[in-house]
Amino acid sequence: MKAQKVASRVRTAHPDVVWWCPQLPPSPQGALEMVMRGIEMWPRHTMAVAGSSLGGFYARWLALQTGCRAVLLNPAVFPARDLARHIGEQTAWHDPQERFFFEPGFVAELQAQQDDIERCSSLRPTTPERQFAIVARGDEVLDWREMQAFCAGGTIRLLEGSDHAISDFDDHIDAVFAFLGL
Repeated sequence: MKAQKVASRVRTAHPDVVWWCPQLPPSPQGALEMVMRGIEMWPRHTMAVAGSSLGGFYARWLALQTGCRAVLLNPAVFPARDLARHIGEQTAWHDPQERFFFEPGFVAELQAQQDDIERCSSLRPTTPERQFAIVARGDEVLDWREMQAFCAGGTIRLLEGSDHAISDFDDHIDAVFAFLGL
């Protein structure tokens, strides 16, 4: 829902902006390799990445690797820990007919990415100009305190309520576009 709303606004209000929102594979390593190949020739100083939940974790990793700006929406903080109990066949949240298998090795891939984030964070500290996060205290899936700590150093919009999906995203989309300078 959030990606569709952002895509619609980019298409109508900013048609010169390149928008890319690929369907990522279940493998975390495969997902980030796919994204890195896709942005290989993109100019880092004008590029930005946005992600929600696990996508927020990926966005943080990508921003630290490339130096681009990032928007994190209720980002997963410890996906290796949280997804370890979901090994096996899963359904895609956006399409219950779509099934995939979450392999045990994916947990190790997530842990390696978390280690990268921790290592890179000390080398390239987050700043309010480089990272904007929306964190909902009402998130029923993730702990808002962990998300707030994960996003420290950047600009954080802490919502008193809302939910994991940020169902009230319409109230916050202008802030996302303002951060991106669009």
